[in-house]
Amino acid sequence: MFETGDIRLLMLHFLQQRSAHGYELIKAIEDLSKGEYTPSASIIYPNLTFLEEQGLITANQEKGGKKQYSITHEGTQSLAGQGDLLGSVTEKLFSLAILSNNRSIPEMQRAINNMRMALNLRLAKGPIEQETLYKITDALDKATKEIERS
Repeated sequence: MFETGDIRLLMLHFLQQRSAHGYELIKAIEDLSKGEYTPSASIIYPNLTFLEEQGLITANQEKGGKKQYSITHEGTQSLAGQGDLLGSVTEKLFSLAILSNNRSIPEMQRAINNMRMALNLRLAKGPIEQETLYKITDALDKATKEIERS
């Protein structure tokens, strides 16, 4: 969903606001998208190591082995030069949050579930003749166009 550089940029963005653990960065990104996107630990932690090796962040070892990360002066400068890209990345996350909000409207949930159920029931009946296939795909294509143009 996101390029590696996008994730690194988001991480720098959140670390500019305050120092954080890797898990807190995962949650911050997830919260921005209202739960529609959650980066995995296998994405976050190697990128934290990369950012640290590049001198853009520092890591302070805490009791229990956890690391708290902070942005460096170099990291702040790097982030400042990428404002447009950061804006487009955060906009993508905001769009996911809007999707989550709109998808949770009860009427929308009902309509999506009804469409899914109708398709599954029809497809489970057995082989579909060409004429029926055309009717189903035409109906879906028509509904798609109406939704896209609304």
